[in-house]
Amino acid sequence: MDVQLLTYIIVGITFALYIGIAIKTRAGSTKEFYVAGGGVPPALNGMATAADWMSAASFISLAGIVSFVGYDGSVYLMGWTGGYVLLALLMVPYLRKFGKFTVPDFLGDRYYSQAARTVAVICAIFISFTYIAGQMRGVGVVFSRFLEVEVDTGVYIGMCVVFFYAVLGGMKGITYTQVAQYCVMIFAFMVPAIFLSVMMTGHIFPQLGFGAELLDASGNSSGVYLLDKLDGLSAELGFAQYTEGSKSMIDVFFICGALMFGTAGLPHVIVRFFTVPTVKASRSSAGWTLLFIAIMYTTIPALAAFSRVNMIESVNGSDGKGIPHEQAPNWVNSWEKTSLIKWDDKNGDGNMQYANGPENEMKIDRDIIVLATPEMANLPAWVIALMAAGGLAAALSTSAGLLLVISTSVSHDLLKKNLMPNISDKKELIYARTAAAVGIIMAGYFGINPPGFVAAVVAIAFGLAASSLFPAITMGIFSKRMNKEGAIAGMIFGLLFTAIYIVYFKFINPADNTAENWLFGISPEGIGLLGMVVNFVFAIIVCKITTPLPESVVDMVESIRFPKGAGEAQDH
Repeated sequence: MDVQLLTYIIVGITFALYIGIAIKTRAGSTKEFYVAGGGVPPALNGMATAADWMSAASFISLAGIVSFVGYDGSVYLMGWTGGYVLLALLMVPYLRKFGKFTVPDFLGDRYYSQAARTVAVICAIFISFTYIAGQMRGVGVVFSRFLEVEVDTGVYIGMCVVFFYAVLGGMKGITYTQVAQYCVMIFAFMVPAIFLSVMMTGHIFPQLGFGAELLDASGNSSGVYLLDKLDGLSAELGFAQYTEGSKSMIDVFFICGALMFGTAGLPHVIVRFFTVPTVKASRSSAGWTLLFIAIMYTTIPALAAFSRVNMIESVNGSDGKGIPHEQAPNWVNSWEKTSLIKWDDKNGDGNMQYANGPENEMKIDRDIIVLATPEMANLPAWVIALMAAGGLAAALSTSAGLLLVISTSVSHDLLKKNLMPNISDKKELIYARTAAAVGIIMAGYFGINPPGFVAAVVAIAFGLAASSLFPAITMGIFSKRMNKEGAIAGMIFGLLFTAIYIVYFKFINPADNTAENWLFGISPEGIGLLGMVVNFVFAIIVCKITTPLPESVVDMVESIRFPKGAGEAQDH
């Protein structure tokens, strides 16, 4: 069957499944809209959280980064996975015992201040919009290739689908939709990885194939290890060694730290643990999530390496001299139509040549590598179609979670808990859905006009979370001295410092976005860790020169610090 038709069928079936689940599980109250009623089983919540967290950046872009830059891409793998361990240890049980709906809810009550709640709302919305821009861009990339529409049109289609099940279902609909999306996503990611591992190394497990010898044309061992082959190809083409890093140690450290602490401060991930019935269930849910995440994250390096070899050899040919453009493989022709691959015949010989430096004739977008992998390897048409469905599932699952953060921040934290305390449950639900609708429109705009490739945009969101929310939450749980003045000052200065640094290098003066111009050699992707330090410093200084905590808040911190016996989430 034709790839195009298969793609329509498989993507259509998955969309029908998501919308059907949303209708079946639609929210009828604010409690169901915000925390899915608080009764989701740990294993299912773990699967939904994995889908919520493993966004288009993980599915589409992360393997692309590792494929293109090799060892340097491992900082994303270490930062994002390590951050989840941090989240599970430092945040999940304590916030679950507190039992409210959202991160601003916790900060507003813990710091006994509507101003703290409002600043937290601004931080959460700012982070969520930055994050969701990458997701909507991922949706556009997938649609542009597999449904043969413009990237902008793909973003519009994705907006419509997310609007339907996020606005209708709320957290209840999103949770069970994300369970389905995780199944689609992991199946779509693992199938081509297993195919490639068997074809290229003879190992059914990609994790083993990653460190194995390649097979020759007759299916016997070639005596050349996959990573040695990549090091050799990289050297021939003028790239840095695949297994050696080119980033400075300080930048690697700060990027990894920003991703780790940012993960632990992400509001759309934290809120997922309010959907389980008890503190014990939240711990169990975190364990399940780590397992479900590990399946993909241990496979990414292998898939990236397999794809890199196939990409270089299918463009440059086995002799490295290049393939005539009129004989270009199908995947090159297909992606050229989307403008995500471009060929410029600089030497006029009619051959495509991929290399590092002025002789390079191929401009290949990093975000297409995973999606193009089945075509590069000439895998069956159904695998190519399945990859499209998986990419869409990854982007849409996280988009929905982020939209819920935006809608709850506006309707619950800003309106119900601050500006309009007397609104009814029904009215609050209407405001929540309206805020989600407005959020989708704004997210669509940033998806059409993204500030970078998907994983870089998402990395910036993690930096913003690390510099704003993480310190306030951590001190709120573990410090019996931190007061509202300190927490508010820390959030404001941490977020401003990080945002100004990122905006300057990414938007105002991108030409200066080089290591010699960075503060202490720290890139915009890693500045969130320094922003976190700024947050802590200002918070502690301001706390010491202002009034101490009320005794009732000290008692609250004491009760949170012993996370046992939590009941269901409160709807106030």
